[in-house]
Amino acid sequence: MSDAVVLRERRGAVEILTINRPKALNALNSDVLDALGQILESLRADGPDALRAVVLTGAGKAFVAGADIAEMQGLDVAQAEAFAWKGHRVGAAIAALKVPVIAAVNGFALGGGCEIAMCCDILLAGPFAKFGQPEVKLGVIPGFGGTQRLSRRVGIGRALDLCLTGRIIDVDEALAIGLADRKVSEDVVGDAVKLAELVAANGPVAVDYVKRVVHAQADSDLSLALAAERDLFARCFETTDQKEGMAAFLAKRPAAFTGR
Repeated sequence: MSDAVVLRERRGAVEILTINRPKALNALNSDVLDALGQILESLRADGPDALRAVVLTGAGKAFVAGADIAEMQGLDVAQAEAFAWKGHRVGAAIAALKVPVIAAVNGFALGGGCEIAMCCDILLAGPFAKFGQPEVKLGVIPGFGGTQRLSRRVGIGRALDLCLTGRIIDVDEALAIGLADRKVSEDVVGDAVKLAELVAANGPVAVDYVKRVVHAQADSDLSLALAAERDLFARCFETTDQKEGMAAFLAKRPAAFTGR
């Protein structure tokens, strides 16, 4: 096993990122957050032919069991804010990617782990996945976006339930409330890669536009959101991907998209 805190593997057009602190259940310290943020930002430079989707997971039996309490314990106010910014940077880097990021949650996704998973565009969970925001049990609140992303995913009442009690829920409850998007097999990464490959076969510009408009307009007035959709729909028709995709459909052959 590499000493790198984040491992990288490329399978075709899919990049697999694995948080690699299994002895600490992949707890997020500054080194992990910095490395993950830098890698995600570097992936923005990949051309449309090089990268079509990202899978994010954790080494061993956990996705991420939380932020590193040993590092956080002695922080002062300014240092705590800086630490929170590191987590927010990861979320911003995921949002900035033009390709979807799929969370492959293979075990505990608690605290910062749940928050990082929620940053992803699609959240897949294996049968042994566990979710929670237990920060109140430590005398703090979620600091990597949990109070806001959780309420947007599951509603204010359910978010308050989880954030105020700190209770941990299993994959079935997470799926029922909308925290997880899909329950998959024990081969969580393999299933995530299969999903990523389905995405990778589609038009990259269209995939980028779908990700962009869904996230950007999630809280907008419906008429404004529909206007944004119309704009991006129309802009697809200036791309070679649109011409190739429709020509391939009519010719009954696979499309050869280039992301242009």
